[in-house]
Amino acid sequence: RLDPSMFIYPLFITHGTNIRSEISSMPGQYQLSVDQLAREAAELRDLGVRAVLLFGLPATKDPEGTEGYASDGIVQQATRELKRVDPDLVVVADICLCEYTDHGHCGLLTATGEVDNDPSLDLLARMALSTVEAGADIVAPSDMMDGRVGAIRAALDEAGYESTPIMAYSAKYASAYYGPFREAADSAPAFGDRRGYQMDPANALEALREVDADIDESADIVMVKPALPYLDVIRAVRERTDLPLAAYNVSGEYAMVKAAVQNGWLDERRVVLETLTGIARAGAGIIITYHAKDAARWRREARAWAKPPRGQVARHAPRWSAPAGCSPAASTPPSAPTPPSAAIRSSSHAARAHASGTSTASNTSTTSVPTARSSSATRTRA
Repeated sequence: RLDPSMFIYPLFITHGTNIRSEISSMPGQYQLSVDQLAREAAELRDLGVRAVLLFGLPATKDPEGTEGYASDGIVQQATRELKRVDPDLVVVADICLCEYTDHGHCGLLTATGEVDNDPSLDLLARMALSTVEAGADIVAPSDMMDGRVGAIRAALDEAGYESTPIMAYSAKYASAYYGPFREAADSAPAFGDRRGYQMDPANALEALREVDADIDESADIVMVKPALPYLDVIRAVRERTDLPLAAYNVSGEYAMVKAAVQNGWLDERRVVLETLTGIARAGAGIIITYHAKDAARWRREARAWAKPPRGQVARHAPRWSAPAGCSPAASTPPSAPTPPSAAIRSSSHAARAHASGTSTASNTSTTSVPTARSSSATRTRA
């Protein structure tokens, strides 16, 4: 069942003041200045969405992506502001150089224009450490450089942040569904593409190898991105590990729904809830989605309709309508969830069970976003 505590809401942060600029290819999503974040945090708190994923638009770009790991970088500023206005909000910092480099690639380049994997690791580790020092609860490396999870884990541990979790973009495909995001984050490559370090859409086995590698390097959460075209991969990963599993319902998936809705071709509420239910059914306990606010609002409305007045028995109360294709069990309103703030701020059930050797893999359970790692957890694979 869907619950707002499963959702992470992406935010795009830019320099300036009083900026709330709608992204043309993503109706309802905005580039925001830091002074707008208190409003966002209040709305998310009211809806029960207790985690955000931050992407930054730097003031300047250079070959090494300097602002990404600067103490006064835009994501670092945004993190401090969000933790000031809502200390219990889980702030996840995306770790990648593409938004900050003038060439738009996710790592440093060689003299011949190829991505230089190993020297990039130090900058990614510096970026992760900088965001954690600013107050980020989780770091999420999305660059797909080999070895970056291990490099980040070593840097955080050395600086005393052993309990800070890493949510690895483990199976990140070279997808055409990222198009609107590249407008939102101004991160399109200046030349070439990212197929040399992102994954071949036809290759499912590589996804499992990438997940294995990230687990070996001490990832605490693994991710599949995009979600809808890769539900089979989500399921395969879920069956392979009992670590918390995230899926990213990406910008292109969001934009397609919005375009169809604007043309009157789809019922937005039903399609969005069906989409997110499918992602959860495939095995994702954490869903990164631009639909988070709407989905949380609709789920709250469904619970309100289903609840009878005090002292009365609901005989013919309006019933929550499950998305088409769901199991009969999903056609009843969800029970009241654990308060999201409590669910998210505590160490995850999955992490604790993992440490004790008990599998938590399930396509029906809800996973809230963990903000502390288990120091005794061992990472195993089926």
